[in-house]
Amino acid sequence: HNFSPFLDTRPGIPAGERFKALGGTKKSGLIAYVSADGLRWRKFQEEPVFTKGLFDSQNVSFWSEAEQCYLCYFRTWTGEGFAGFRSVSRTTSRDFMHWTEPVEMTFGETPLEHIYTNQTHPYFRAPHICIAIAARFMPGRQILNEEQAKQVNVNPNYFKDCSDAILMTSRGGNVYDRTFMEGFIRPGIGLQNWVSRSNYPALNVVPTGPAEMSLYVQHDYAQPTAHLRRYSLRLDGFASVCALYECGSMTTKPFVFKGDRLLLNFATSAAGSIRVEILDVDGTPVPGYSAVEAQELIGNYIEHPACWKEGTDVSALAGKPVRLHFIMKDADLYSLRFVVTP
Repeated sequence: HNFSPFLDTRPGIPAGERFKALGGTKKSGLIAYVSADGLRWRKFQEEPVFTKGLFDSQNVSFWSEAEQCYLCYFRTWTGEGFAGFRSVSRTTSRDFMHWTEPVEMTFGETPLEHIYTNQTHPYFRAPHICIAIAARFMPGRQILNEEQAKQVNVNPNYFKDCSDAILMTSRGGNVYDRTFMEGFIRPGIGLQNWVSRSNYPALNVVPTGPAEMSLYVQHDYAQPTAHLRRYSLRLDGFASVCALYECGSMTTKPFVFKGDRLLLNFATSAAGSIRVEILDVDGTPVPGYSAVEAQELIGNYIEHPACWKEGTDVSALAGKPVRLHFIMKDADLYSLRFVVTP
């Protein structure tokens, strides 16, 4: 049950341990496995490496480049035993064999919900950010009646609940950010999409094109038509700062950066635009980088440099606390990053 493999990206891993996995139940505990090719597996050791959980779901693990250790996000409940809400806890390891005391994940000031699978993993474009395309389970929220359940030929034990996919993020530690409480992927048209444990995402968001990434979601659970479906997004397209035609603005918190250029992932309409102003900590425009000096950016790009009258170089501000002020019209800003020009 819940065998969950990953490609170990830790530097210096022996060839025979390139792939790792955890799998098991409350009775067995989590067993560690290793493999050279992802096809033929052996136990890392006979005994379980971690036993302090219920594990009645997919329990995911990976090497964290940002935290320099292995992380495991696994099923726990908020109450005693199988009581309360299905939730997530976290443990860490330096060697994939010895794991720390588990810590419950927190969700900020948001109402508790049943998180069935968490699917937490480092985002391939920014591995210091973990993405969790999780399954939200709504027990007892029944959509189909018995006659409709017979029509879609669903297992009679699996139609009295419903589920969808949600988006959570984490920058390390035991904190999930649930800024977006809304469904990330809603159940589709048709009663077959509104049964128990359907719409559960598979692990990982993966690149599938120069400007595209994909995730995979299980559909038609407990039905003869059960299958995985691919969903595609633009790179970094989980969410955006969106400005309407009437214009809007957004100012960041103060931060310090490294690099000499600011790259933006954005899209505008033919009538839309984005301008970037750099402010000091007090909100005063930095000479040379004010809104008046900012070049109007128009188009649809995964990476495009912010530009001012004197060009794109921002190296003079590196290491100093600054804010970014975006002035936008009919545009979406998906991400930003500072880079060093090769």
